[in-house]
Amino acid sequence: MRVLGIDPGLRFLGWGVIEADGSRLRHVANGVCLSGAGELAARLLTLHTALTDVFHRYQPETVAIEKTFVNKDAVGTLKLGQARGVALLVPAQFGVEIGEYSPNSVKKTVVGVGHADKRQVEHMVKMQLPGADIHGSDAADALAIAICHAHHVTGPGMRMRA
Repeated sequence: MRVLGIDPGLRFLGWGVIEADGSRLRHVANGVCLSGAGELAARLLTLHTALTDVFHRYQPETVAIEKTFVNKDAVGTLKLGQARGVALLVPAQFGVEIGEYSPNSVKKTVVGVGHADKRQVEHMVKMQLPGADIHGSDAADALAIAICHAHHVTGPGMRMRA
């Protein structure tokens, strides 16, 4: 099963693709979609185009996206929500099922602790995907989301466990 993990962000949208065969995981690719500067609509279009390209290149069978957390900056949270909307739209356009996971759930699955820091997450991703050349912390987070999803999906129907 080919899994695409997405760590939504307006400036840096991390993505990571893995192959899961039972409990065996293999790194396929990872990267970051950059939206640049400028008007919000143009930045969202840039993310959409880049993520669509990732879909065409790697053809994931299932997708996992990190849920948005609310922080003190309401404007920042709204912008993140719009980038997350793009991250949900692209898989929907390809008819691919989407799993959504909270940051703590991803960390608990990958690291074993729900409040792990970014260094711990990246370290455990490297341990679970030996030889992966990770393109920054956003890509590492996306790979962690993909790993989390691979652990929560069952069988050929790829239905998430309750």
